[in-house]
Amino acid sequence: MQHSATPYEERLTAPRSWWLISFLVGVSFALILFPFGTLPILGGLVGGTAAAAVVASAYGSPRIRVVGDSLIAGEAKIPVSALGESEVLDPEEARAWRTHKADVRAFLLLRAYIPRALRVIVTDPDDPTPYLYLSTREPEQLAAAIKAAREANASAPEGRA
Repeated sequence: MQHSATPYEERLTAPRSWWLISFLVGVSFALILFPFGTLPILGGLVGGTAAAAVVASAYGSPRIRVVGDSLIAGEAKIPVSALGESEVLDPEEARAWRTHKADVRAFLLLRAYIPRALRVIVTDPDDPTPYLYLSTREPEQLAAAIKAAREANASAPEGRA
């Protein structure tokens, strides 16, 4: 496998405030179990915090990577040769593409706690997906990595692509 000229990897981690909220969920469980004694209080605190932390971690686990000649976004793996131009979206434009401008056929990897995004046109005529909407903290770097991988893939000899 050929490595892209500009490697990119990002995990869409949950914000720090969500971890505080996870602890507060644990405190809530502890308060619910307060009438039953000390051991249930501790169990509620630990169990509630752990359960909420697992949910926050799972929601913040998707990765966006440009590896070789592919863009991997969450569970999707798309060859960069099937991708066209990228558009960096500021917070207002990203919100518009999540709401009234959105196409139901589009692939969306969005996280509401990440205000910026990248919209990448899909040029494969066999793919009904018109574009990819990817929440990212560094849309300029992701766009550059996709472009570099696409150019490296286009310039690779036929046997190596």
